[in-house]
Amino acid sequence: MAGRRDRTQQLRGSRIAIAILIGIIIGCVCALIFPNGFFNSNSSLTVNERVQVGSSSCESSKTLKSDFASLSEKNNELKKQLRELTEKLRLAEQGSDNARKQVLSLGPQIKAGPFGTVKSLRTNPTILSDESVNPRLAKILKSIAVDKEVIVALANANVKAMLEVQIASVKRLAIKNYLVVALDDYIESFCKQNDVAYYKRNPDKELDAVGKTGGNHAVSGLKFRVLREFLQLGYGVLLSDVDIVFLKNPFSHLYRDSDVESMSDGHDNMTAYGFNDVFDEPTMGWARYAHTMRIWVFNSGFFYLRPTVASIELLDRVAERLSKAKLWDQAVFNEELFYPSRPEYVGLHASKRVMDMYEFMNSKVLFKTVRKNEEMKKKVRPVIVHVNYHPDKLNRMRAVVEFYVNGKQDALDSFPDGSE
Repeated sequence: MAGRRDRTQQLRGSRIAIAILIGIIIGCVCALIFPNGFFNSNSSLTVNERVQVGSSSCESSKTLKSDFASLSEKNNELKKQLRELTEKLRLAEQGSDNARKQVLSLGPQIKAGPFGTVKSLRTNPTILSDESVNPRLAKILKSIAVDKEVIVALANANVKAMLEVQIASVKRLAIKNYLVVALDDYIESFCKQNDVAYYKRNPDKELDAVGKTGGNHAVSGLKFRVLREFLQLGYGVLLSDVDIVFLKNPFSHLYRDSDVESMSDGHDNMTAYGFNDVFDEPTMGWARYAHTMRIWVFNSGFFYLRPTVASIELLDRVAERLSKAKLWDQAVFNEELFYPSRPEYVGLHASKRVMDMYEFMNSKVLFKTVRKNEEMKKKVRPVIVHVNYHPDKLNRMRAVVEFYVNGKQDALDSFPDGSE
């Protein structure tokens, strides 16, 4: 309550300050235009004086016009400053009101429990679905989604070979809620021939140019525009790049307690889940050690989004930045997720969870750690393997299938740890 009273007093003070400023501005303008006052009369002047005044007025008319133009310009500038102050006040009031409404929407206020029992909310409510956004897509999703969830993969002809390996892994697991967003006619035809559910977007000159000819990274950046409609229709979306092999049904391994649930680029507990990194600056003497928090980025090629306002805002933020500059979508994705609010910047208020790095495994973990440890080779069976660290993606995807599906124990041995 004290915080609210302080805020109200601040707003009240702002209004008073603006009122005073308006009064000062009006007073200054009147003083310049009417230096002798409003009611000063020239009726007592003699005829000669009146002639002199008239003559003087004619001679100074140009000067008065110039002064008037200058005053008008200053007046316009003061009006502009007033409008800016008024707008700042309006935004401050609006921001305060929005914050209040968001708090009220979460439910009634409660008292804090005993020490050690308090847990904050991190699961935002889902949005109301709106089928008018895209009736055609809504019809497709109704026919294939399971529990209002779907796997979505974007593909064009350039990645057809990897898509074939992925689709084979999906069919092997009998995953029904898998959908390909066909970015060109070739992939549309391929999906029809192979009985794969697909969706081809309505024509969009800007997006189609990238979708039809772009490589893996270019196509990857499109997803932030495409996925928005899925969320607006009320569906949870598991986005999958095509360089991923499915070994288990991923929906059985999600927590669904956060807006964003993503696999990590980290390769051990520290890099995947975060660690305290100490920066050493000897010239600072006693204060030479500065503690920093580090975590390896979330992978933008495999993540789950709940249909919440925060998830949609994330997509909008990333898509907007990618449309204005040539940036790597994964870098922007993480910046929007992790950068905090600061002066003149409001950070994204989205809850997030990192996936188990041995269940949702990147290719660095597989080829640098797991394949070299006999016990892990026997016991660790991931949900997916994402060949994100290596350029020879197709061959490594096929090797993953040979090792985990067909049981060929040496299938991974011929590959180097990194890229050659």
